[in-house]
Amino acid sequence: MMTAENTVELEQHHVVSYPSPLKEFITHFMRNKGAVIGVLFLLFMVAAAVFAPYISPHSPVEQFRDHMLQPPAWQEGGSMDFILGTDEAGRDILSRIIYGGRLSLFIGICAVVLTMIPGIILGLFAGFYPKFLGKVIMRFADLTLALPSVLLAIAIMAILGPGVTNAMIAIAVVGLPSYIRLVRGSVMTELSKDYVVASRVSGAGIWRLMFIAVLPNCMAPIIVQATLGFSSAILDIAALGFLGLGVQPPSPEWGTMLATARDYISRAWWVVTFPGLTILLTVLAINLMGDGLRDALDPKLKQAA
Repeated sequence: MMTAENTVELEQHHVVSYPSPLKEFITHFMRNKGAVIGVLFLLFMVAAAVFAPYISPHSPVEQFRDHMLQPPAWQEGGSMDFILGTDEAGRDILSRIIYGGRLSLFIGICAVVLTMIPGIILGLFAGFYPKFLGKVIMRFADLTLALPSVLLAIAIMAILGPGVTNAMIAIAVVGLPSYIRLVRGSVMTELSKDYVVASRVSGAGIWRLMFIAVLPNCMAPIIVQATLGFSSAILDIAALGFLGLGVQPPSPEWGTMLATARDYISRAWWVVTFPGLTILLTVLAINLMGDGLRDALDPKLKQAA
């Protein structure tokens, strides 16, 4: 015969425990092997950039006049002193790539922040005030998207002039419409849900609705967009550097390295190959990480998995 104590004990045994959101996110993210590889490679690049003075074999601007255009160590004529060879000025390519990671990653992060903050604010206002203000903001976004991104960045750089700060501003302006459209769409979806109606009924003001109620529920796609925007920013700064509008020589930026080495590609393949390969692998790693974040943060994709 079942007693009250046995009934309580039986109910306790049937209690289902659900993993925390953080644990569930990590579990789904770790299932994506490509995303894990991307994170590991990106962490390696960040560590190399942070500890560049300690792991770099030489100064990135030091010139070895007796070793100009020296091939990599494994090729005939190479030396272990310059593992990836030297450029046209006798500078160590490996050291310049390591220090170049500092500039490229730093500019990419700053550009994402400069794009994301105003993009979120403008997207929120466009979603909450869809009539006049929203239409003005969206027409600005549509006009910006109608122009080729590289051409728009070049035009902004032509007005502001070359330099690191101006390159960040140009990249931020180019990426702004994507955040506005994304946030506005997410806000419009959230505004039709019950919790927003309940917040309005309870007397929540517009600022509380925007930043306390709605914005946290829009963060998943924003995080994914920021990750992909990071890779786009690295490509854009490399493109501007290649065109001579971004970081100026002799600063070791990956795009600038490609620009100064393009005249020697036929007789010194390493001066272009290694900086280009670094850009390729870094952008690929960020995109793989972005795919993993999208899969782990999207409920529909988690259910399909």
